[in-house]
Amino acid sequence: MAKSTRKTKAKPRKPAKKAMPGTSLIQRMRRWFWRVVLGAIAVVVGLTVLYAIVNPPTTPYMFQEGRRVGDVAYNFVPLENIAPVMARSVVAAEDANFCLHWGLDVNAIRDRIERGGTGGASTISQQVVKNVYLWHGRSWVRKATEALWTPLTELIWTKHRVLELYLNVAEFDEGVFGVQAAARHYFGVNASDLSAVQAARLAAILPSPKTRSASNPSNATRRRAASILDGAATIRVDGRAACFNGE
Repeated sequence: MAKSTRKTKAKPRKPAKKAMPGTSLIQRMRRWFWRVVLGAIAVVVGLTVLYAIVNPPTTPYMFQEGRRVGDVAYNFVPLENIAPVMARSVVAAEDANFCLHWGLDVNAIRDRIERGGTGGASTISQQVVKNVYLWHGRSWVRKATEALWTPLTELIWTKHRVLELYLNVAEFDEGVFGVQAAARHYFGVNASDLSAVQAARLAAILPSPKTRSASNPSNATRRRAASILDGAATIRVDGRAACFNGE
C-alpha cells in the first residue's frame, strides 16, 4: 500500500506581541528615579556618618552669612571644653526632654497642633540638622527633610555629639557662631569659663540672636534667663543631663 505523500500543514505562528509605545522609556525613567533616590539616601547617610567623627568646617547658613556680612566668628570646641552649665542651659531653654526623645518630641508636636500654633516644637536634634545640613527659612520641603533626617542622626550620633554640634554651630549674634565665639564676643571669656548667669543669658538669646543681647539684655531677656537658670539647675538635679554628661 503506497504511503500518503500529503504533508501536514504547519500551524500558522501567532504574530509576536508588539511592545507598547513608551514602555522602554517608562522603565528607564523608573530605573533612574530609584537610582536618584538611592543616591540621595547614600549621600545623607554618608554625611551623617562623616559628621559623627569630623567637625564641620562650616555650614550652609554660615557660608551664606559670611557672604552677606563679610566674615563670621566660628571656633569649634569639644563639649568637654564648654562649661557644663552652658549645656544644661540650652537644654532647659530649647528642649527640656532632650534626653528622653529620639529626635522628634511627639508630645510637644501634639500640643502645638492642639494649640493651633506653628512653632515651638523643634528639638535640639532637629535644629542641629537644620543648622549643619540644611537651609533656613519656612518651607515644607525643608521641614519634611529635617523631620526625616533627624531620626537618622539620633541613630548614628550620640546625644553628647548632637549637643556638641548644636553648641558649636548655633548663631548667637550677627556673624557669631558657636558658644566659644559667643563667650568671647559678649563676655571676653572662653566657653569653659562661663558662669551660670552668663550661660543662661546666652541660651536666652537663641530664639532671636540678631535682636537680643546677652551682655546688654532687655528686661524680657533677663526674665527668660532667670527662668533658664532655674531650669538648668532642675535638669542637673533630676538626672535629665545624664545623656550628655553635663558635669
